[in-house]
Amino acid sequence: MLYVYTAAGSLEVARRLAQGAVRERLAAGGQVVGPVESVFWHEGSFGTGQEWQVVLRTSAEVYPRLECHLREHHEWSNPEIVAVEVLAGAPSYLQWVQGVIGAGGDAEGR
Repeated sequence: MLYVYTAAGSLEVARRLAQGAVRERLAAGGQVVGPVESVFWHEGSFGTGQEWQVVLRTSAEVYPRLECHLREHHEWSNPEIVAVEVLAGAPSYLQWVQGVIGAGGDAEGR
C-alpha cells in the first residue's frame, strides 16, 4: 500500500482531486488537510502561501494511473506528487484498500 501526497492552492481544487481519484477507484480513500502554511522556492523566487494537502491511499500497481490522473486534473504545471510505502498495517485495513481499488471492489468493512 502507498500513501500518495499532493497539494493544491485551494480547498475546492484539493477536494476535486481527492474525489476524482476515489471515484475512479485509483485510491481507496483520501483526506484533505489544511490549510497548511508552505514555504518554498518557485521559479527562482522565495515564497510562502497557504495550500491544502491531499493524502490518498492506493497500491503500487495502481500508482502510475493515479499519478497520471492527478497530473491531468491538477491546476499546477509541476505539482508535488509523491508516494510513501506503508511497510505494515492492520491486515483488514490493507485488504480494504486493495479491495476498493481492485477489480470492482467495494467499500464494505470500512
